[in-house]
Amino acid sequence: MPAAPPLAGLLAGRGPAAGEWLHAGRVGAGLLVPGLALLLAGRPDLMIYAVLGSFAGMYGRAESRPLRLRHQVQAGLVLLIGVATGVFLAAYHARPWVLVVVEAGFACVAALVTNRLGLSPRGPFFGIFALGATAVVPVDRVAPWVALSICVATIVFCVLIGFAGAPRPHTEDPLSGSGSACGRAACGPGWRLSCVAIHSARYALAISAAGSCGLLLGVEHANWAMASAAVPLAAADVRNRLHPGIRSVIDRSIHRMLGTLAGLGVSALLLLPRLGETLLALFVIALLFPTELFMVRHYGLALGFFTPLIMVMTELAAPAEPMTLLTDRVVDTLIGVCTGVLAAVVVRGLCRDD
Repeated sequence: MPAAPPLAGLLAGRGPAAGEWLHAGRVGAGLLVPGLALLLAGRPDLMIYAVLGSFAGMYGRAESRPLRLRHQVQAGLVLLIGVATGVFLAAYHARPWVLVVVEAGFACVAALVTNRLGLSPRGPFFGIFALGATAVVPVDRVAPWVALSICVATIVFCVLIGFAGAPRPHTEDPLSGSGSACGRAACGPGWRLSCVAIHSARYALAISAAGSCGLLLGVEHANWAMASAAVPLAAADVRNRLHPGIRSVIDRSIHRMLGTLAGLGVSALLLLPRLGETLLALFVIALLFPTELFMVRHYGLALGFFTPLIMVMTELAAPAEPMTLLTDRVVDTLIGVCTGVLAAVVVRGLCRDD
């Protein structure tokens, strides 16, 4: 029987496999302990650094223990470099245009690295997001070494947890597909290198365009636009679609928009009543588990949990008017998705899957 289309699968409500509960549990536990430690220390405002470190636990979901250990360590280093770069920019009060330039360069290099390492989830999205999110945290919140220590400790804890538990069968990402479009007969080493370089250029173009548009429009959180621009490109990852399938890119973009809008509704319910910091931090911890549980099979549904997670952790780190925060998120997502799709269409690869 042919597989259901990605968007149809989401609307049909296809649930997660049993093995995904274990992986999501590991990811959730990776934030639970550091998060509660921050609450006990009276610093829920620093939850953002623990959340970003916990993303290391998302990698290697269907791999053997040794491979999962290696990939989570590698992903953790990418995340840490992103966080360290963002913290450095915040400490030196970097101007917004500097953030755009640095993040575009980071995206290009990180795309090369994550492709070379074969990391899954594919692409440099989490590293890009980590850089932008930490770059806008007020510098007086915490000393840089403390921020990095929280992130490092969380990454180490998540890697240790990831080493526990048996691997489960591989689950295909319905939004990205599986297999390699670069067969031995079709693409030699030279072609492969060209494809990787071109795909990295897509990231650099999309990130720089999204950031520039955000700055020109005066949006406060242009870093969200840059992170959103990376999302459609994950469906065109060079390990699978060296020449991006337009349907995959559009499907992922639709999921991004619908999931974000749903997540903003949840965010409004959490932010508008102006709940206390402790309660908001507990919601952040709780939202990571369903985010990871549905990330592979229901990307749009996962965003319904991931969006309020990042909105609330942003509010804890850098308090702002909730309605302004929600509005900026809508605008940034639109900018990012549009620039990501355009980059995937305009920058053409040498290897084709069509």
